[in-house]
Amino acid sequence: MPTPAEALALILDRLAPLPPVTAPLGAALGLAAARALVSAEQVPPFTNSAMDGYAVRAGDLAAASPEHPVRLQVLGDLAAGAVPDRPVAPGTAWRIMTGAPLPDGADTVVPVEHTVRGADWVEVRGPLRKGIHVRHAGEDIRAGLALVPAGHALRPGDLGVLAAVGMPAVPVHPRARVAVLTTGDELVDVSEKPGPGRIRDANIHAVCAQVAACGAIPIPFPRVKDDRATLSAALREALQADAILTTGGISVGDYDFVKPILEELGAERVFWKVAQKPGGPLGFWMAGSKPVFGIPGNPVAAMLMVEEYVRPALRRLMGFSALHRPVAEAVLEDGWTGKAGDRRTTFLRVVARTEGGRLRARLTGPQGSAILSSMLHANALAVIPAGTDRVEPGGAITLHLTELAEDH
Repeated sequence: MPTPAEALALILDRLAPLPPVTAPLGAALGLAAARALVSAEQVPPFTNSAMDGYAVRAGDLAAASPEHPVRLQVLGDLAAGAVPDRPVAPGTAWRIMTGAPLPDGADTVVPVEHTVRGADWVEVRGPLRKGIHVRHAGEDIRAGLALVPAGHALRPGDLGVLAAVGMPAVPVHPRARVAVLTTGDELVDVSEKPGPGRIRDANIHAVCAQVAACGAIPIPFPRVKDDRATLSAALREALQADAILTTGGISVGDYDFVKPILEELGAERVFWKVAQKPGGPLGFWMAGSKPVFGIPGNPVAAMLMVEEYVRPALRRLMGFSALHRPVAEAVLEDGWTGKAGDRRTTFLRVVARTEGGRLRARLTGPQGSAILSSMLHANALAVIPAGTDRVEPGGAITLHLTELAEDH
């Protein structure tokens, strides 16, 4: 039975990113770049004005003062997108708008509010530093500049830069399609009033939300009853997805069919059970290149397994370079007492906050694997090492910060 770290390594070592696709910029937000992206162009492509004003030669204004303004002949107007038909010669200027190309001969722009204008002339009442209010070609982005590394999740700013350098589409890894199956005769839809011995199916909603939250596409299946033929048909269909997630039906009961059916379908079992709580009965198979996760049915255990194992695996499939949530050291204010001699890693749901320059955490309440309300306020998981059966109030703990983006 592997430790959590060993189990995660066994999973990630068997996965490779999905083959790249070319996506238009409008569909690339949040996807991972399939290769490093380098600019083939410079931005801005030409030297232009950063202000509405007048394109001038700074040397013409060296002696300008309020008492002795310098008057320049205006050659015409340059709107953004226009091209000047003659250079700025000594004693002349172009009226220029923001973004318009700077005419040859000009080296400075005088803001319009610093001038007095006539019909075909402009007066300037003070000198200006050469080059002011001018955007030089390539000053923002030069050709050959590395823009986005491989595995980087594309953000709005990234897409703007890629558009500016003329990349209408980019190579990315696609979103993983994840089949999600919940099993159990006891389950009813969330809209139903449960009868005797029945419970609402919370897992399908929580797990699909977790899958969507990491950028993948959940494909929820109709609930599968504890019937071998029905489950076999559902799993055959689910294997068309990029990854498969089942909740329930993986223990050792008479109606737990997931394990034998998967192996009948040719899936290779990598491990069964992890030395942790909650969530020990986790199974992991490979069906060809597709990962299959058999997750326990207890709702907290199910969500914890998705967070700790499925999320990093899906990020690997989708080509992201950062797979893991931030890890931080904190103090557990209220302490915790576990089972003496327990050789399993324990995951506790906690609320973490920074106070006095230090990260502090408190338990969200009872920590049973079926206490779904413990997830309401949790923003981190405290990882208690195997063999630790007590953390004193104020004792040191390690946190996985589950509300923050992956950083490694």
